[in-house]
Amino acid sequence: MHKTLRHALADLERHKRLVRIAAPIDPHLEAAEIQRRVYAAGGPALLFENVVGCRFPMASNLFGTLERAKFLFRHTLQRVEHLVELKVDPTVALKAPWRYADVPLAALTTLPKRTRSGPVLKNRCRVGDLPQMVSWPDDGGPFVTLPQVYTEDPRKPGVGNSNLGMYRVQLGGNDYRPDEEIGLHYQLHRSIGVHHAAALERGEELRVNVFVGGAPAMTVAAVMPLPEGLSELIFAGALAGRRIAMAKHPLGNGWPRVYAEADFCLSGRIVGVKPEGPFGDHLGYYAKVHDFPVMQVEAVYHRDGAVWPFTVVGRPPQEDTTFGELIHELTGPALPTVLPGVRGVHAVDAAGVHPLLLAVGSERYAPHTASDRPAELLTQANAILGQGQLSLAKYLFIADAADDPPSMEDVPAFLMYCLARIDPTRDLHFQTRTTIDTLDYSGSGLNEGSKVVVAARGPAKRELPEFLRSGWRLPDGFDHAAVAFPGVACVTGPGCGGKDGAADRLAAAIDRDHPLRAFPLIVLCDDAAFSARTANNLLWTAFTRSNPAADLHGVDSFMEDKHWGSRGPLIVDARVKPHHAPPLIEDPAVTAKVDRLAERGGPLHGIL
Repeated sequence: MHKTLRHALADLERHKRLVRIAAPIDPHLEAAEIQRRVYAAGGPALLFENVVGCRFPMASNLFGTLERAKFLFRHTLQRVEHLVELKVDPTVALKAPWRYADVPLAALTTLPKRTRSGPVLKNRCRVGDLPQMVSWPDDGGPFVTLPQVYTEDPRKPGVGNSNLGMYRVQLGGNDYRPDEEIGLHYQLHRSIGVHHAAALERGEELRVNVFVGGAPAMTVAAVMPLPEGLSELIFAGALAGRRIAMAKHPLGNGWPRVYAEADFCLSGRIVGVKPEGPFGDHLGYYAKVHDFPVMQVEAVYHRDGAVWPFTVVGRPPQEDTTFGELIHELTGPALPTVLPGVRGVHAVDAAGVHPLLLAVGSERYAPHTASDRPAELLTQANAILGQGQLSLAKYLFIADAADDPPSMEDVPAFLMYCLARIDPTRDLHFQTRTTIDTLDYSGSGLNEGSKVVVAARGPAKRELPEFLRSGWRLPDGFDHAAVAFPGVACVTGPGCGGKDGAADRLAAAIDRDHPLRAFPLIVLCDDAAFSARTANNLLWTAFTRSNPAADLHGVDSFMEDKHWGSRGPLIVDARVKPHHAPPLIEDPAVTAKVDRLAERGGPLHGIL
């Protein structure tokens, strides 16, 4: 399989899955605009050979489709799947030994290989020589968008106690000293934090290597949610089909090893914090400026013929959607071993991944009971919300497997299934003033917000209306309503300037004869027509712009023994609030320029 990024690009080109772009392309906004549009069109991988202001070519959209990602790993993917199956149930090898004949070979590739040196250490350059990739107009500077950030445990140095993660890296701007400092953004539940804390306890500065490029398996390994203490290099070796070579660092003892086949390596020390951002992120909004670790750069290395891979994040779906799909296929079978009773969990990409989880659990302990009250489902929901990055979720809808719910991949169908079955007087369970995604600004502060579990069990309790009856009116300030899908209505409300009570006024107006009363979920938003136009619009609006404890209201709501419930429809206030981050919008001039490049005779004609 692919040893280097160049090998992977050549493989894609040989099979007509990559297109070279010889025309000059600016890494400031233009390359990102092209990438977003090629991805949306289901287009090929791209190699930009002539990058304005930079001698290094850039590549994008390598993982633009799940089919292409599987093609890149076509010789090893099945072996990795077999390894996961054996992890789930080792006895399956006794039942079908021929199926797992490839596992010993896969196991041999998992142990990293130590080397004296490597191709990445052949040349040195400055930070300013690297592609200054800017994705969105208000980004705080150029960023590395496919970094592999490598650290080793200061207490037990070595590849066996290492962490490889994808934490964005800001190459310039803000208060960073040019060519000397870069920003290193890592968030909650990232294992690099364990290494950083250990270094601080020892009175040391954490030494870090940032790899860019190399085998595609290393990129996937950097985003894999592996258990703490399990090196991503092991997974990368299995997926690459070869042992990952880790070279001795030329800066001497005490420095973590260097991925020998990377295209680039930036080495440095974390020396404090500085303002980082803003950055257009995967929720579809800008991550605001906050203090994050700053890395003092000691050296920048690159191999001969180095290529700079990049991606663009923004409102989903984007290329990182493929990473989620691939990870789900690989790790999904192992989930029941980590979360007993849980049959599956789906992080909804259209809602920004972390804001909305869907899950299927099982009521195993009292299957004989005739009650439809969720019981063990709630225990399993708490287990899900205590598991790694799943703990960053805000909304978790969980259904009972015994009731045969629809596929979690069909998000509208799954939500409709739950909305038809929930009893809103008892089936909503909140956690308040807890952690949420660092990049989610719907909460009450950085990393701070709330969660709600919505548990559905038993037969349907209501029919879901598909249309709104005529002959009714909304209160003053509410001027439009539209049905997103059965059971979910969107209502345009007044602009939100703070805690204005609009959701409560709407709830008070929905009496028993009001047609909105038949809808179990009402989304109060800034533009009902937009929110209801597609399922993706509804999911993005409702779950990225609301904080459950503050923004979930109800018709005839009540509080009893500290339990909140509603006797009528639920209302999610998903209007843009003053503390929310601004949404991502393209630069019109850059959009027009890319339009011209896509015209007949242009370098992008037939691609966009």
